[in-house]
Amino acid sequence: MLKLFTLLVAAGIASPALANDTMAEVKTGGLIFAQSDDVSMVQEDLFISASQVRVDYIFENTSDKDVESLVAFPMPDISGQVDSNSAISDYDSDNFLHFSTVQDGRPITAKLQQRVVSLGIDVTDEFAKNKIPVLPYSQKTRDALAKLPQTVRKDWIARGLIYPMTNADLVPLWTLRSTYWWRTTFPARKKVSVEHRYQPAVGGTVAISFLEGGQPKGERFEEYSRKYCLDADFVRVAQQRAGEAEAGGANYTESWISYVLSTGANWAGPIRRFQLTVDKGKPGSLISFCGSNVEKIGPTTFRMTAEDFDPAKDFDILILNPPEAEPKQP
Repeated sequence: MLKLFTLLVAAGIASPALANDTMAEVKTGGLIFAQSDDVSMVQEDLFISASQVRVDYIFENTSDKDVESLVAFPMPDISGQVDSNSAISDYDSDNFLHFSTVQDGRPITAKLQQRVVSLGIDVTDEFAKNKIPVLPYSQKTRDALAKLPQTVRKDWIARGLIYPMTNADLVPLWTLRSTYWWRTTFPARKKVSVEHRYQPAVGGTVAISFLEGGQPKGERFEEYSRKYCLDADFVRVAQQRAGEAEAGGANYTESWISYVLSTGANWAGPIRRFQLTVDKGKPGSLISFCGSNVEKIGPTTFRMTAEDFDPAKDFDILILNPPEAEPKQP
């Protein structure tokens, strides 16, 4: 019997998230995530920064039989927005985050599945019928949208797939879900290593957005407090930076990165050894995230380790970036 597994990295831009590994079954409409009784995650070493995500796993098949599997690695969701600030370096490539994977030291050539979702409904077939590229931020996509027949345009606007701007541009509002997958075997009573590398699509704003009139209050502040575990010192410094901007200084900017840890709980037993390293990028940046026993190990890096780790909730990072230094005059 063929057993099917999924390595999930769903990241994280604002809605994307990056995701942890989980098991899956193939059903009508795509992969359905389930649980594994035979393969456990022995070790996960996760590194997250605004420029690169590295995740290294060691799995172990604890059964007496080889487990043939379909391994899938969903990439972060990419969601179109009217006011967007998404850092994607290659908008017109299918491999827009430059994803690569290695298993037991051997590079894997993965296949790519892409689905378009709007308000929870899969509309991929409609995009193919109208020859619309699926990546929301691609120039090719915007050019194709401009040629949509009026009847389709009105229908898509009414259904929330696109938004009409005053300059007649159509802004994508759909979500793209991309999954890389390949077939593999977990040998009986043996360990398998899997490594992934990619550039995260980092969401953000051009100013500090979670203060209301410079004060820590309002719905957005409450959301940030829950999501990023803001403490008093972080909020105090953020208020100082926001005040400096109001007085004529340059704005700090926000960066958001998310990683779906909770799907790691679908493997047999807890993650025996888990290590997370986060790099905030610049010494002058501020960072906040929820974690236990976090240690600062360098000017910009922080580390959390755990044994028998049960990833019950997902992981979100907020980085406040200092203004870029003005170039010196000759």
